[in-house]
Amino acid sequence: MIILFKIYAFIFGSMVGSFLNVVIYRMPIGKSIVSPRSSCPSCSYQIPWYQNIPILSYIFLRGKCANCGVKISSRYPLIELIVGLSSFLLFPSYLNPTSLFEYFFLFSIFCALVCHFVIDLDHQLLLDKINLYLLFLFLPYSLFFNHYTFWAIGGAIGFGFPWLITEVYFRLRGKVGLGGGDIKLWGVLGIFLGPKMIVMNIFLSCFLGSLVGGTLMLLKKFSKESYLAFGPFIIFTAIFQIYFPTIMSDLARLLFSL
Repeated sequence: MIILFKIYAFIFGSMVGSFLNVVIYRMPIGKSIVSPRSSCPSCSYQIPWYQNIPILSYIFLRGKCANCGVKISSRYPLIELIVGLSSFLLFPSYLNPTSLFEYFFLFSIFCALVCHFVIDLDHQLLLDKINLYLLFLFLPYSLFFNHYTFWAIGGAIGFGFPWLITEVYFRLRGKVGLGGGDIKLWGVLGIFLGPKMIVMNIFLSCFLGSLVGGTLMLLKKFSKESYLAFGPFIIFTAIFQIYFPTIMSDLARLLFSL
């Protein structure tokens, strides 16, 4: 029975992934995520429900619009697949109210982080609406399950430290080092991750960003004047911290013992 429920969870997740594609496309440009119905961005053909089935419709249509034949980005089924697999893997093996709460909680976080990740890659934006959604998830959880010093200090470090560094950098160089969305995301994550883990996130995401940016510069695909979306590095690190806590806790103990 559990494997059947997990299959249902995959189907549910892929449907949510289809909705997230709408959020990712529409929210940064200020369009409603509720209406109108999905349409081809090339010919404005309204897509009927049977051509909007997650993953399968892309395969049956061979990755093209049924009306004008323009190629559809493979990113759409990829997001549906990733979100579906996350739902499948997160769905509990033992069903009880606590495990189901944890599933929906962790799955909701993953969905928000996926939206943040792709939108930042496309538009170099970490939207306040998604940060507020994460705050809505994290703050009640931390208030209920964690001591106030855990989430208060974590949030203060997550927001305050990057803000201070960015402010000093701006006054010294006259340039903005980090966007406000990055700072807000760190602040929100700090409420959930706590002091040690948010410091670890700041360190690792900066390291990853420097590594990727430096590599791209060596390959001459990036310059000092170019803008590198930093949110994906924060999110990539946070995903490991949230969904693989044992591994990251061991790494945190190693880092703080040095």
